[in-house]
Amino acid sequence: MTDIVYFHSPLGKLLLAGVGDGFTGLWIEGQKYYPDLAKDEIRIRETPVLIQAELWLNRYFAGEKPEIDELKLLPRGSSFQIIVWKLLCEIPYGKVTTYGALASEAAAASGRETMSAQAVGGAVGHNPISIIIPCHRVVGADGSLTGYAGGLDRKTELLIHEGVDMTRLFLPKGKTRQSADSNK
Repeated sequence: MTDIVYFHSPLGKLLLAGVGDGFTGLWIEGQKYYPDLAKDEIRIRETPVLIQAELWLNRYFAGEKPEIDELKLLPRGSSFQIIVWKLLCEIPYGKVTTYGALASEAAAASGRETMSAQAVGGAVGHNPISIIIPCHRVVGADGSLTGYAGGLDRKTELLIHEGVDMTRLFLPKGKTRQSADSNK
């Protein structure tokens, strides 16, 4: 049984999900890959893990830097996705990395020599705990802001909120801040 609550944030309404004492999901309303709640057995109720996530988010949006490991995260995905999501958790607040750099780290963590940046981008894009597992901190090698399921406007807002130096970052030609690029 999955417990859910809705959380109103500066980015819009967020859906928070948990199972038992583990936090399993955070989605921005209207984002790509928003869960189909009709498929799962859910109940709307606040549980200790969801209250803890709400407090974490309140602190984050108030400008504090809560630690990711304050929450018991239990994202559901393949073993490859889990590796990538753990690597995302290592990106410091206020910093960015590239899909290519993340691919090199994922390859090393998987015992492989190389890894496709596109494969890593797919795992990043399917992150079920956005904001807390900071997939918004990954950019293109050239500084392009791409690949955020919540929309490039929200990715930009999160990076600005964290104080990221935006001078070398840009939207790809033909993209608006409201678009979400599915091509990682």
